[in-house]
Order: sequence, then C-alpha cells, then structure tokens
Amino acid sequence: MSWKNTETRYGKLSISLHWLMLLLIAAVYFTMEFRGIFPKGSDGRSLMKELHFMLGLSILALVWLRLLARAIAPTPKIRPAPHAMQEKIAKLMYLALYLLMICTPLLGWLLLSAEGKPIPLFGLELPPLTGKDHAFAEQMEDWHVQIAQAGYWLIGLHAAAGIFHHHIRRDNALRMMLPGGR
Repeated sequence: MSWKNTETRYGKLSISLHWLMLLLIAAVYFTMEFRGIFPKGSDGRSLMKELHFMLGLSILALVWLRLLARAIAPTPKIRPAPHAMQEKIAKLMYLALYLLMICTPLLGWLLLSAEGKPIPLFGLELPPLTGKDHAFAEQMEDWHVQIAQAGYWLIGLHAAAGIFHHHIRRDNALRMMLPGGR
C-alpha cells in the first residue's frame, strides 16, 4: 500500500491520519466528559483539563496535514458510485467535520486566551490569541460547547454512513479507509 491515495484506495497517510484523529477526538471527548469525576481544584481534574487542551490543539495541528494530504492526492472513487444527492450530502458532512476539527480547538484557544489562562501544548505554552476579556471568554465558551455537542451528531452520522455504505449499499467506501483494505 502506498503512502499516497490512488484512484481506488486511500493511502497509508490518509488512513493513519483518519484513525489517529478518531482516537484524538475520542480522547478529547473523554477528558471533557470525565473531568467531572474529580472534585474541582483537584490534581485529577486539572490533568483532565490540561489533556483536553493539548489533545484539542493536537487535532488543530493535524487537521492541516490531513487537508494537505487530501489536496495533493486524488480522493478514491466509491464503487458502485453513489447517487448525486448522496455525494452532495457527503461533501457537506466532510465540510462540517473539518469545521469541527478546526473551529472547536480554535475556539478553545480563544477561550483560554480571553480567560487569561496558559495555553499548554506538551511542555510548551502557546501565545494567547486575544487579551483578557470576560464577556468574550463566555461567548467563546458557549460556541465551543455548542459546536462540540454538535460534534457528537456529526461523528455519529459519519460512523452510521460508513456502516450504511458497508452493509446496505455494499460498496467499497468503508473498506477503502480500513487499514489493510479489508
């Protein structure tokens, strides 16, 4: 298997980035949902929050590599070809997923910046994107949370579409993204 996409198969780079992003996104949601098991102010809660920030920023960094990989290599064709309406819906879904992977971490970075908090990234501290502003921070938090909640639906629909393609349409859409081409 090649590192680059071909007309018939995603390459190792696209497949690896797809599944790595899934793991990172799952970890981001995990840290968000399970930080509440730790009392406020505890080391465990602080660790969950810091991991949430770092994993989110990792997604923001990797999404650009994903977009580059998508731009330099062809997108494999689904066979048999889906209906034109399905293709339009798929393009909208990909756009929504990419916006999720870009906007959510960016809003988180803006939120931390507006709160005057450090922006940790694996031992580094990223610069703030804005000055301290409580009202702006509240707005960024609201948008961050709402987009993240919509992400549950987007990710669920994306997974359901893969299952639909594999079990109902019986096309190659899911198999092209599986490691090993199963």
